[in-house]
Amino acid sequence: MSGEQTTEELQKIIQELQIIRGQIQTLSSQSSEYSLTMDSLESQSPEKPVYRSVGNLLLEVSDREKLIEDLSESKVNIENHLKNLIEKEQSLRNNYEDLVASFESQ
Repeated sequence: MSGEQTTEELQKIIQELQIIRGQIQTLSSQSSEYSLTMDSLESQSPEKPVYRSVGNLLLEVSDREKLIEDLSESKVNIENHLKNLIEKEQSLRNNYEDLVASFESQ
């Protein structure tokens, strides 16, 4: 591989890493929000009403258990996607290191 091709590959990997890093940060924040929401919901008195945002409306929730189940499922989905992104990030980092090593050995 020529030096120019290697440089282009390195730039492509760096761009992908930046995109993935942003996605990882976003998903980490979302996961934390779900945890906070579920903790708050579980600590609130069952006699108090709970509302869920739907579009521009706040609707009262009649089934808290279903809400907790939905929130938990969403959190698991986010965490699975986050795990996949972290694995992809590590793979890209390894590719980057391999390309740098081959570039430096030329």
